[in-house]
Amino acid sequence: MAALHEEAAEVTAVKPDSEAGTPPQPPTAPPAAAAAVPVAPPAAAAEGEAAGSGGEAAPPKPAAPGPTASPAALDRQTLVAVLQFLRRSNLRESEEILRREARLLGDDLGSAALSPTGAGLQGVPGGDADSIGGEALLSRVSAAAAIGGNVATVASSSPAVAAVAAVPPGKVGGSVVVEDQPDVSAVLSAYNQQGDPTLYEEYYSGLKHFIESSLDCHRAELSQLFYPLFVHMYLELVYNQHESEAKSFFERFNGDQECYYQDDLRVLSSLTKKEHMKGNETMLDFRTSKFVLRISRDSYQLLKRHLQEKQNNQIWNIVQEHLYIDIFDGMPRSKQQIDAMVGSLAGEAKREANKSKVFFGLLKEPEFDVPLDDEDEEGENEEGKPKKKKPKKDSVGSKSKKQDPNAPPQNRIPLPELKDSDKLDKVMNMKEAARRVRLGPDCLPSICFYTFLNAYQGLTAVDITDDSSMIVGGFADSTVRVWSVTPKKLRSVKTAADLSLIDKESDDVLERIMDEKTASELKILYGHSGPVYGTSFSPDRNYLLSCSEDGTVRLWSLQTFTCLVGYKGHNYPVWDTQFSPYGYYFVSGGHDRVARLWATDHYQPLRIFAGHLADVTCTRFHPNSNYVATGSADRTVRLWDVLNGNCVRIFTGHKGPIHSLAFSPNGRFLATGATDGRVLLWDIGHGLMVGELKGHTDTVYALRFSRDGEILASGSMDNTVRLWDSVKAFEDLETDDFTTATGHINLPENSQDLLLGTYMTKSTPVIHLHFTRRNLLLAAGAYSSQ
Repeated sequence: MAALHEEAAEVTAVKPDSEAGTPPQPPTAPPAAAAAVPVAPPAAAAEGEAAGSGGEAAPPKPAAPGPTASPAALDRQTLVAVLQFLRRSNLRESEEILRREARLLGDDLGSAALSPTGAGLQGVPGGDADSIGGEALLSRVSAAAAIGGNVATVASSSPAVAAVAAVPPGKVGGSVVVEDQPDVSAVLSAYNQQGDPTLYEEYYSGLKHFIESSLDCHRAELSQLFYPLFVHMYLELVYNQHESEAKSFFERFNGDQECYYQDDLRVLSSLTKKEHMKGNETMLDFRTSKFVLRISRDSYQLLKRHLQEKQNNQIWNIVQEHLYIDIFDGMPRSKQQIDAMVGSLAGEAKREANKSKVFFGLLKEPEFDVPLDDEDEEGENEEGKPKKKKPKKDSVGSKSKKQDPNAPPQNRIPLPELKDSDKLDKVMNMKEAARRVRLGPDCLPSICFYTFLNAYQGLTAVDITDDSSMIVGGFADSTVRVWSVTPKKLRSVKTAADLSLIDKESDDVLERIMDEKTASELKILYGHSGPVYGTSFSPDRNYLLSCSEDGTVRLWSLQTFTCLVGYKGHNYPVWDTQFSPYGYYFVSGGHDRVARLWATDHYQPLRIFAGHLADVTCTRFHPNSNYVATGSADRTVRLWDVLNGNCVRIFTGHKGPIHSLAFSPNGRFLATGATDGRVLLWDIGHGLMVGELKGHTDTVYALRFSRDGEILASGSMDNTVRLWDSVKAFEDLETDDFTTATGHINLPENSQDLLLGTYMTKSTPVIHLHFTRRNLLLAAGAYSSQ
């Protein structure tokens, strides 16, 4: 079967923009390149302010008044100065780009060229630059320059100008090579500020005093500035080798930060010398991704006015260079609303990040006849009952025959065709569904717990087949163990010699090919060379995936219990892997901060989903298989489009690494669990948080919706399984345009009225949950003696 369309060839779709990528590429040109561009004329500053209103980067500082000159002459001088500087620094390609941009904007500048002596622009009629083209260009160049060295990430600068800083020196030929890792020295050079180190504490405490004495409605929003400013001021002091001032600054203000940043601050406190910063991943994260703050216009104007009155340039520079202020019109948010959404490594998601359309509906199921074997009932109930049963059976088959308006086109991505065995399985599924228990607050599921004994803390992953016939465990000793949980034992296929003797036309050929001599309840699969962190059965139960610390994902046959393929793409431990609900495709995520989409018959990944700032700890396919959700140690959840590799949703709100994800059966909602013990609920279509379930006291490692979506089960390291009323959690949602635009979410103070039950184990953390086709809840974990 064809994998995703060849236009999506091999490995693709790495998002280039700052919010979705490997940390955006910093300027590799000398840092002075940005600094040398003269300060923007006042017009440029005004333009920056207007841009800021739409949620762009913070506007540049108004320019200091200088000697008066005609605007055209000033523009010409500035353009000449920039071109001279680029020529002097041997940045030929950057110079070319700037001159091309000038030609775009003003025909009169078409033949502009720099004279060898750097005297001025040749070919400008009357010795005067085209004032319209030159002015527009210069306002853009200078506005971008004023915002800081990292021109490439500034939203308001044009693509060509943005490229000025991103072209490596000496690289000629028009194509910019995107490196895997940011150039550390270029990243750090942005901290080469000339502020007085002794005044940093005064600057910070001055701002702190201003924010704490401002009105309550603004205080909560402006308090978001404390943490990113604290981090960048500290790093700036360390980089410029003011170690004692840095230590004093850290000790004085460290305690003021929110509790959920403590882990980051612990890492930060170990960076006490300039040498420590080079190659430090956390430092690069802080520096290369702009910290996003969502602030109302009123609060922003208040802050801007204060910093300009105090002439607090040091803080203003940091705000411009390292923060992205997403400004919205309307009421400022309350402390509770802000606390619900913040906490990730790079602040909140930009509102733009959650605006693209997502096809969250389910695909139409293929139509085929459901054979009705109601002989027993017919014998007992005469002729009336079976006729009533038939429509009921048909309704099960036709439930998904109506096209969901939110569903993706059926052929949006190529999916495998149904084999006869798949159709048989679907028929079985429908029969089981007809006998399914309808769950709700008054009818909770029974829970069957599988405890792994004598696992010696070595159980690292569990999965259960969709029909609940097999269970697999991944272990720290690098083995994968598969158990049958029905009376039917696990058997391998006979050898080739024995198979040749079988009558292939017989009805029970599938039974005959199995070797009874190999029957056992447990099969052990050897092949990995490190702990196994993730396992996943294929929907047809013929294959099993496992991923390991050894950097590989392995595909095992459940017919022969041997390894078929080892997929090598990750360079570091792979934390999770999962099959698509339609089979064929699978996803993996690891320590290298990216998730990869694979097809079983391709040894190279089809997509690389890059954007997380830390390990990808868990992965999950959407029920329609068009999207993949990933949870990360950067405390964000991202939703990726399988078709083009784009990140279409970024969810922030967790205060610790994310370890579990579950889509609701209708595809509309996503539940996420993390080390903070909270379960957050998200509306995928609107890109909004719609619920918060508090109750667990430790990491939530397992989440699963019941087959009809009425109940959400969560399992945690606190040795409990909790059941939540998901129908109630998702009803009466505020998803109007205002809420979507501003993020004014109102979560109930108490989630206890959604909690339907808590079930304790004796001493077994819960690491996997599974609802059977009839809504019996299966849970699994390894007994822990301490």
